[in-house]
Amino acid sequence: MHGAHGIGYEVYKRKHDVRMQVEQRREREYKESRRMVAAFDRKVHSNI
Repeated sequence: MHGAHGIGYEVYKRKHDVRMQVEQRREREYKESRRMVAAFDRKVHSNI
């Protein structure tokens, strides 16, 4: 937790605002990774 988000699990567990920030960042990173995979997939399949 600390390495990926810069906070310890105890702080994450206790502070709602910190937890929400972490979860929002996770959501953004997840969506961005899905966009990258989709773009790569389109590139691969368009060259067949």
